[in-house]
Amino acid sequence: MPTQSDSIQPRPVESLESPDSPPSLRGQTVAVVGLGYVGLPTALALRDAGAEIIGIDVSAARLRDVRSCRVDLLPLRLTQLAEAAQAPDFRLTDEPAAVGEADTVVVCVPTPVDRHKVPDLGMLSAACASVVRHARAGQLILLTSTSYVGTTRDMLAGPLEARGLNVGTDVFVAFAPERIDPGNPAHEQERTPRVVGGADPCSTDRAAAFLSATAPFVHRLATAEAAEMTKLWENTFRAVNIALANELSDSCQALGLDPRPVIEAAATKPFGFMPFYPGPGVGGHCIPCDPHYLLWQLRTAETESPLVEAAMQAIARRPGSVVRQVIDRLARSGVPVAGARILIVGIAYKEGVADLRESPALEIYDRLAALGARVAYVDPLVPMARMGGADVQGVADPAAAKWDIVVIHTLHRDTDLSWLDGDTAVVDVGHRLPVSQELPR
Repeated sequence: MPTQSDSIQPRPVESLESPDSPPSLRGQTVAVVGLGYVGLPTALALRDAGAEIIGIDVSAARLRDVRSCRVDLLPLRLTQLAEAAQAPDFRLTDEPAAVGEADTVVVCVPTPVDRHKVPDLGMLSAACASVVRHARAGQLILLTSTSYVGTTRDMLAGPLEARGLNVGTDVFVAFAPERIDPGNPAHEQERTPRVVGGADPCSTDRAAAFLSATAPFVHRLATAEAAEMTKLWENTFRAVNIALANELSDSCQALGLDPRPVIEAAATKPFGFMPFYPGPGVGGHCIPCDPHYLLWQLRTAETESPLVEAAMQAIARRPGSVVRQVIDRLARSGVPVAGARILIVGIAYKEGVADLRESPALEIYDRLAALGARVAYVDPLVPMARMGGADVQGVADPAAAKWDIVVIHTLHRDTDLSWLDGDTAVVDVGHRLPVSQELPR
C-alpha cells in the first residue's frame, strides 16, 4: 500500500485525465441512494455518461417531485430530468432492495446537524445499513456524504466484512466527497475534479475509474479517511475565511470604509490571497454543518481546535449582528422597530437556488418579527416559505409598498432594485450595491 505522502503526489496525467474521450458507463447499472441536491444531479450526470440509473429515495414526496420535475435544478439538468423521467433507463423507487440490482452503488444522503450543532447521523446510518444488507459480490459502493473521519470503514467496510464480503476482493468500498455547487453552472460535476480514497488499493482503483466518467480529473488518496478529511478541510477553510471576511468588513465600516472595494483591491494580488466576501451568515448543506463534524470528532479525541470553534461561533452570531444593524439604522431614522415595515430581499441561502436550509434570512425574519416588526420578503425563486411558524407569501411587487428599511440578503441574478429610492434606508449585508447606503453620512 502506498504511504500517505505518496498518495498526494501527482499521478501521470494520462491515467487521470481523459478530456477528449471520457470513459463510458454504458452497460453499467448504478443505484443512487438519496435523490436530494447531490443525488439527483449525480444520477443525471451518470446517466449522461451512459449508465442505467436506479434512483432510490425513502421519501415518496421526493420521488413524486422528481417524476414531475418540481425540483431545484439548473436549466440544463431540468431538461435532462424531463427526458430521463420518461425513459426506461431511469427508474425511481423507494425499495431499498433495488440496490442489489446495481453494479455500483452511490450513497448521497444528507448529513445535517441538530439545533445543538451535533452531527445527526440518522439518515446516513440507515442508508448505509440498508446498502450493506442488500449488497452483493462484485459491487463498488461509493460514499459521497460528508461525515466524520472513519465513517466509510465504520458504516460500510466493517459491516460488509461482518456479512462475509471481503472488501477489496468480493466488494469494493471508497469515499469520494461530493463537490456540488448548487445554482452555479460554472461548477457542474463534469467540470469539477474529484477526490477519492478507498478502503484498499483495489477499491481506490475501481472508484477512480468509475468517477472519471463524470469528472475531468480524479485525485487519488491512499485511504478513505484521507478523502473524508479532505472534505472537512475544504469547508472548514471556507467557514474560517467567511468569518474573517465578516469581521474585517465590520472593521472597515468602523473606519468609514466600504469593504467591497477593499476586498476587490486585495484580490488583485496574484498570490497569497483568496477573496471571501461578507454576508448575513452562512446557509445550505455544507458550511453551517461540516466543520461541526470535525469539531465533534476532535472533542471526543480531547483535541482542541480554537480557531475553528471561534469561527463557527462568529458565523452563528452573524444573523443577530444583521438584526442589530437594522435596529440601529431604524433608530437613526427615528423609527421604532415595533411596527416598522421591513422587507428582506432574497431569503434563499445563496443566489440561483430556492434552497432555504440554514438560510440566515429565516433567523433574521424571526428575530425582527419577535420584536414587533412587520416583516415581509421578496424572492423570485421562493414564492412561499415557512417563516415564524406560518406559511408566508412573498411580496409580488416591492414597489407597491413603502418600506421603513430594506435588508439586502440574497441577490439572485438579474434582481431588479430599481424600485429602491434614495429615501429608503438599506442594510446591504454583502455590500453589493454600487454605493453602500450603510456608511455614516
